[in-house]
Parts: sequence; structure tokens; C-alpha cells
Amino acid sequence: MIVEERKLNPIEDSDMDSLFALPLDIIPLETPALRRARMIKNARLRSVIEMFGDIETGSGQIEIRDLPKLFGWDPEQGVHPDMIMLSKLGALESYDVYSLRILLREAGIPISNQEALKLSEEKSQQLTSYMTKFTYPLIMQIYGDDNLVINSFDDVVKLFRDPDIKKAKQRLQQMADKLGITIQEVPKFLEDYGDIFLSLSYYRNCLDLLAPLLENFISSMYQLRNNYQLRQDPNLLNTLSMMESTMNELSAGITGRFENFDRSTKSMWDDLTAERFHKVKALIEAYHTTIGGVLCGLTVKMNAWIRLFPKQNSGGPIKRAEFIMSEMRQGLDNIKRIEDSAPMLAALG
Repeated sequence: MIVEERKLNPIEDSDMDSLFALPLDIIPLETPALRRARMIKNARLRSVIEMFGDIETGSGQIEIRDLPKLFGWDPEQGVHPDMIMLSKLGALESYDVYSLRILLREAGIPISNQEALKLSEEKSQQLTSYMTKFTYPLIMQIYGDDNLVINSFDDVVKLFRDPDIKKAKQRLQQMADKLGITIQEVPKFLEDYGDIFLSLSYYRNCLDLLAPLLENFISSMYQLRNNYQLRQDPNLLNTLSMMESTMNELSAGITGRFENFDRSTKSMWDDLTAERFHKVKALIEAYHTTIGGVLCGLTVKMNAWIRLFPKQNSGGPIKRAEFIMSEMRQGLDNIKRIEDSAPMLAALG
């Protein structure tokens, strides 16, 4: 096997665009120092508090269980409210905004500013090319072949707020009639439509960024299996086989869900009704926490690998094998559990 020699970089996003980092300033905590920190998933997929982190100083991480000692919380006063809150957050599988909307509500964690649970404007702009796939059939239904310039989903909503083409107004009224709403309510429908398909665009983008890192890691495992010294170690070989099988299975599972969503979306536009739209919306939302959890786990694992071994020849085979056995395999069964616990895929009826 010939492997292209190239350097790969870890996947990094600003906090609210990240799968694996949660800025704690959006959580109602009592301790000021914690509100300036963030919760992250480490290489073993354990949730830890990162008090500081940058390229030069590294990452200052604290286990949740060590917080009472660090902040002097008196156990005789009972469990500190921040400890209760952070323990709940530590149990979450992903910190992407779409999973958080569901998981924070289920955990009973209030968020005063719901606007915080949105992707950044920069990230939304980056996803425009993904959103085009979903906005195209919508625009064609109303505007047909009219030559329109669309740079973001906001541009789409603006078109429908003030359509200046008579033909478009007629089609817009037909669409409103199909949905059982007034023509003035169509922009609100479009915002719901935009948000649910922005979530799919976000997850697709995460998977696309992850794909070359997964390819690199699986290629590295192939090299390790064929290393003369390492192929004498049956425990390592079994671990490599298990990891490759699991990662391929997880990647295929997410890809299959996207294909199901595509079929359901096409079906929705073939016969648009309010009921069909809400079925598609519910179908996609039902898998947010599954897709988010799997992508979060795989991204954290691949980032840990790429940071240590950015090129195929980085580190050497022994160091790579040791890192796989000590860090990479830890928590992989948890990612598999997230995938296995997902509801059965159902097509739109």
C-alpha cells in the first residue's frame, strides 16, 4: 500500500461550533473561576474541566471529582450546586449545540440565553455550500428557473419575506395552502426548515472533516499490523482489528442515516404538507444526539492521534502501538454503545 505523505491537522472549532468543548459561561454556575473555564472531552473521552488551554502553555485539565478539593467546598455543607451541575454535564456524550438543546433540557439544566445554543455566524457561512442542497428544491418550487444569487440561508428567507415576482407570490400562496398556514407565516416555517437542515449540514461537515483523519488512522493500523516486530503481539493485533471494524461500522452507520434523511427530504418535497414536514423534522431531531455523540467521540480520538502523529512517519511504530493500547482504545466501546442505542431508522411514511 502506497500512502501519500502529508501532514494533517486536528479539527478545531470555536466553542459553540465544537462537538467536544462546552464554554461554561452559558451554564448558571456559582463559582466565577468555573464560568471562565470550559468542559472538554479528553483523549479517553472523559469529561474534564479545562481551566486554560493554548498551543504554548498546553491544556490545564481538572477531573470533575477533584473540584471540591480545588475550590475548598466543604463536604459537611452537602454537595455543592456546581458539582451537581458539572456532574450532569460530564455525562453528556456531545457538546454540539443541537445535542445540547435536547440533552440540557433532559438533564434539567436551565440556560438563560437560548441564543447561545446556536452556531456562530462564521460557521453558518461556512455551511452555505451544504445548505444549497436543501434550499435548491425550495427555491425551485417558488421561483422556478429565475436567476437568483443566494449566499446564505438568510438570503432565502428574505426572498420569501418580500417576494417581488408575481409568479413567485402565486406559488408562495400555493405553498402556504399546502402547509395550512397564512402566507405571512411562511418565513417562520422557513426558519424552522433552515434550522433543521442547518443541523444536517453541520453534521455532514463534521463527517467530511473527520474522513481524512479516519483514513489516516486506519492506514496507520495497516502499517502496524504488517510491522515485523509488532505482528508478533496477538493482543495488539486483536485490538487493531477491533478498532478498524468498529470505526468503519460507525462511519457507515452515520452515512446510512444521512442517506435516509436525503430520501425523506425528497419525499417531503414530492408531496409537501405540514404533517410531512414535521415528520421529517422529528426524524432528524431523533438522531441528533446519536450522530453528535458518535462524531464527537471519533473526532476527539482522531484529534489526539493527529496531534501526536501528524505524518505517517511520525513517532515510529512502537510509540504508535503504545498510544493505541493506552489511549486510543479507551472509550471506544462507549461510542459503539451510543450508536447501538439509537432508535431504528425509519423512512418517512
